[in-house]
Amino acid sequence: MSVSANRLELLQIADSVAREKSIDRMIVIEAMQDAISRAARARYGAETEIKTEIHPTTGEMRLWRLLEIVEEVEEIAHQISLPEAKKQNSDAKIGDYLSEPLPPIEFGRIAAQSAKQVIVQKVRDAERDRMYGEYIDRIGEIVNGTVKRVEYGNVIVDLGRGEAIVRRDELIPREQFRYGDRIRAIIFDVRREQRGPQIFLSRTHPQFMAKLFMQEVPEIYDGIITIRSIARDPGSRAKIAVVSSDSSIDPVGACVGMRGSRVQAVVGELQGEKIDIIPWTDDIADLVVSALQPAEVIKVVLDEQAERIEVVVPDEQLSLAIGRRGQNVRLGSQLIGWDIDILTEQEESERRQKEFVERSELFTKALNVDETVSQLLASEGFSSVEELAYIDPSEIAMIEGFDADTAAEIQSRANEYLDAIEKAHDEERVQLGVLDELYQIEGLNAAMLVAVGKDEVKSIEDFAGYAADDLVGWVERKDGESKHFEGTFSAFPVSREEAEQMIMQARIVVGWIAEEELAPGEDEDGVEGEPVQTDEESVSAEENLSS
Repeated sequence: MSVSANRLELLQIADSVAREKSIDRMIVIEAMQDAISRAARARYGAETEIKTEIHPTTGEMRLWRLLEIVEEVEEIAHQISLPEAKKQNSDAKIGDYLSEPLPPIEFGRIAAQSAKQVIVQKVRDAERDRMYGEYIDRIGEIVNGTVKRVEYGNVIVDLGRGEAIVRRDELIPREQFRYGDRIRAIIFDVRREQRGPQIFLSRTHPQFMAKLFMQEVPEIYDGIITIRSIARDPGSRAKIAVVSSDSSIDPVGACVGMRGSRVQAVVGELQGEKIDIIPWTDDIADLVVSALQPAEVIKVVLDEQAERIEVVVPDEQLSLAIGRRGQNVRLGSQLIGWDIDILTEQEESERRQKEFVERSELFTKALNVDETVSQLLASEGFSSVEELAYIDPSEIAMIEGFDADTAAEIQSRANEYLDAIEKAHDEERVQLGVLDELYQIEGLNAAMLVAVGKDEVKSIEDFAGYAADDLVGWVERKDGESKHFEGTFSAFPVSREEAEQMIMQARIVVGWIAEEELAPGEDEDGVEGEPVQTDEESVSAEENLSS
């Protein structure tokens, strides 16, 4: 069978477009079929259902009119009665479609223009789907491109088979690009948008630095050295924590390279950004000492529940520890994932003195003792009346100048003071309408019940509706900054695990769950030995890299 020139030309066009746009040839042919069907409807009637077929090998084109077989014809343009259909096909039945061949049509100027628009749109949609599918799997990969244009500070990049954008806030400060410049960046997001898929690149993302080190340091590429966390102030300074799975390999030395060759290659790509490389350790105290270098750290105090670290430095090194505009401490905080408070030795001494005076005044008032006795108790490390009430009396008697009788008297007065406070809180609890049944929950006292009463929690069933975050608070971390949200029990020494146990007790009492359903050591999420945390609160190494 001979192939006419027109048919051959049709297939050549389909092949050419498919190659140029990097899409499947059949998608182009289907677009042509759809365009021809629309053009044919302009001649035979817009309501006519027309099917077009272009043979993918010969290019032969056929047209059919599709008629739905119905009992009673209402739309003659696309319906046919069953008796009429049986004249053409004896197997016809209601609901089927009968196809009638149509003669080839000549395209007028308007029909041809309409067909062209349909084909262009279909091809463009296929090209967008191809580009989205190609780049969505490449998120986190470094790409090289050429600057196509710069619009309002945003850089449009030609990637060869697609176009991407580096927004102004994703560029390193003070770096300038012009048309034709080569640019290197990481793909950090690909989105479907109305005007097509948008590929977003970044040169400020922490993962960009991680990928650069992976290219420069073979040990990172091979997985021997792992980048645990990165904190960046793009274009100025960065801190990177690394750890080696092979004890014979120094992770810091490997990243620095011979005479700094490896790290300098990364610094050059990042416009001279200074990079501090520190060894990662699971000991937070040791890690914060390394993270705040070059400042010297004298003392580290951890508050694990609030994920806060208090660091004491020499008076003359305060500015060095904080860094210019707080850069050093900010990057250290981002690297570790905890908040860092920096104090000088003098500030810590003044604070300790203030706390000593406050504790002494508390003991004088609560125990009705003279100033000498209260100062002795405070100097021995007692910080609250509760400690004195519940500690072994022999420990109080060991204080110089005290004996067993003195210790017993102090404990007696401490208990009387606490009983009076408990009674006052219990009266307030009753006024708030909090039921006695809540005392069934181990660990709750009158002061805590007053706090829940102010939350409009009056019964065990109300208490069972709490989440651990509601009681002890939570932390949300964004862009290296932490925001603390207070819980109902934030003023009480209640840990997250204790709060979870209280909630589970309440849920068992009200029958929401059965005690035998809980495996030993499981929390309310069924994870053994691990506290429940929100997504924002648990900062993994991966989140540190992508924050």
